[in-house]
Amino acid sequence: MQHEYQYVVLGLGGIGSGAVYWLSRQFGSDVLGLEQFALGHENGGSQDHSRIIRVSYGHRHYIEFAKRSFATWAEVEQDCGEQLVILSGGLDLFPVETDINIENYKASLTACDVPFELLNAAEVMERFPQFTLTDDVVGIYQAQAGIATAARANAAHIRMARSYGATIRDNAPVSAIRPIGDEFEIEAGGEVYRCEKLIITAGAWTNNALAHFGMKLPLTVTKEQVSYFTGDNPADFAPGRFPIWIWQALPRMYGLPAFGVDGMGMKIGADAIGKPVTPETRTFEVDAEAYQQTIDWMAKYTPSALGDLLYTKTCLYTLTPDREFIIDTLPDYPNCAVGVGAGHAFKFASVFGRVLGELVTTGETSTAISHFTIDRPILLEENPMLDVTGA
Repeated sequence: MQHEYQYVVLGLGGIGSGAVYWLSRQFGSDVLGLEQFALGHENGGSQDHSRIIRVSYGHRHYIEFAKRSFATWAEVEQDCGEQLVILSGGLDLFPVETDINIENYKASLTACDVPFELLNAAEVMERFPQFTLTDDVVGIYQAQAGIATAARANAAHIRMARSYGATIRDNAPVSAIRPIGDEFEIEAGGEVYRCEKLIITAGAWTNNALAHFGMKLPLTVTKEQVSYFTGDNPADFAPGRFPIWIWQALPRMYGLPAFGVDGMGMKIGADAIGKPVTPETRTFEVDAEAYQQTIDWMAKYTPSALGDLLYTKTCLYTLTPDREFIIDTLPDYPNCAVGVGAGHAFKFASVFGRVLGELVTTGETSTAISHFTIDRPILLEENPMLDVTGA
């Protein structure tokens, strides 16, 4: 068994699988990916049929990152011969009473040359009669939006990384990380490995990994959930007839067209309303209060989507206090990069991992990541307040 590698990636969810894939395209058998659970596990935040992908944001740096994300997914699709992104169009819905400023979205989209349509409530309902909106709601429709096929994309990353010669080990929890000169020694799954460059994409277990460096970030882990419904007429919620959508007010609800192997149903959830947990104490039980909140919202705004409940599933968010990503190297270890997705990163997973690889390979990236530093002021505060409004 090989024990010395140039690159090691810890954590093979969406971002980590992307990192090991892009590194393997350059460095082949010099790449090792380590996962503490079985591949495809549902203990973290990356394994589901579908996730939203979009370029519609109220911040320009996310729009530019999203453009590179779409281009990166297209490269992966061409390489693996499998469709990983399904376009459906996307709606941002702004009620009159909201803390989220529609003007930021309009200005950012315009500045980044992203076409969009501004729709009143009647125009939204004419195009998408699945919605029942009050007159005060305004919509932004943007065509470049849809589904990122999370579980399929993760599997494609891993399959292709192996085809390029990377070693993938699952069921290999890390018990020690030791910096030794300009290298790292890692104990995982009963083996000891050595590498020159290290990438940590451990999600809710990020601080467990950073503890080996004497570091701790102000991260909040929450248990979130989504539910899948058949709808009165399931065909009405297919990707060609129904968009991904985000209710741009708190609580921020969101939904995706029907897609998945366990039953075709519209997916709906609320962003970042879950209770704080730890990876060790979390359960997979349904939060009845959050589920009722979902039902009440759907009864008001998408009543025809209710139909029968197919299932509800949970995942973990790993939140930074400002909901911005972390994409950076450790201050004292420029050969170790850390990625934290802040509960909204799967749409960027492949390019996110690619950028982390660029940082440890060359020390720089063409992607603008100045908002995502690991030592920005809010991450140095002892008890920063969590902003759940997100990106």
